Amino acid sequence: MTKRVIAVGIAVMDKIFSVPAIPDEPIKVFATGYSEIGGGPAATGAVTVARLGGEAVLWARVGDDPVGRRIVEELGEWGVRPRIRLVPGARSGVSGVLVDKDGERLIIAFADPGLDTDPAWLPLAEVAAADAVLADMRWPRASEIVLDAARAAGVPAVLDADLASDDVAHRLVARSDYAVFSRPALTRFAGTDDVAEGLRAAAQVCPGRVGVTLGGEGFAWLEEESLAREPGFTVETVDTLGAGDVFHGAFALAIAEGRDMRAAARFANAASALKCTRRGGRAGIPDRAEVAALMSLSEEV
Repeated sequence: MTKRVIAVGIAVMDKIFSVPAIPDEPIKVFATGYSEIGGGPAATGAVTVARLGGEAVLWARVGDDPVGRRIVEELGEWGVRPRIRLVPGARSGVSGVLVDKDGERLIIAFADPGLDTDPAWLPLAEVAAADAVLADMRWPRASEIVLDAARAAGVPAVLDADLASDDVAHRLVARSDYAVFSRPALTRFAGTDDVAEGLRAAAQVCPGRVGVTLGGEGFAWLEEESLAREPGFTVETVDTLGAGDVFHGAFALAIAEGRDMRAAARFANAASALKCTRRGGRAGIPDRAEVAALMSLSEEV
């Protein structure tokens, strides 16, 4: 049976420039390539769910402008069911992204402070019919009430715990069943670079499970008080843009399908690794067959 994941958070438009190198001084850089495609943690997580065979619903808001309307249209093209409010007078979020020849990226993000943050219009009754929810940190008022609704309905809730203010991070981590941090976000949250110590500090706040994405090194999480790891897949990286968002979307779908922590991490590692082998952010998200093939290939080695 197809599993439904409701994602809540931000949807933006990425303007992606391929450059020979990311500059470390204020100079003019000539891009070798350019593309535009939708982005944002929750939105790209939802597209990942759809690409991997799940039913994806996205709750978000954008400006009532040409960029916002294109964001909504494109999500539908990817197979996502968008439930998105177009906010009159506000501008939609955009990101300028530089991707260098090694696949590393620099992101400059714009979010209009006039974009309405009121989540009162969200159809929270629908959460009970979901198999999992995925919340990002970019629309905290909405993520709070969706995580609370999931808790009340017994629906597993995954938090894309990326960088945010300390107040927002603690409020949302405390409401999640699976707090999945990026490495920089865990360091900020816990005040330490040590992964095990950081996860133990996070576990004092999160009532569920805590883990952290480690790029090419894979994923680490706590089993009781011990640090567990699932290694990443070795691939030729050409573009890391969106890799973390893809991990969270795949992880949420795996949890919706009833996988345990290690199996969910392995599935998400494979999806994220394959994304890194392709340029274009969201355009590089693999499908289910490709993920299964990579996982099977690694088992044979």
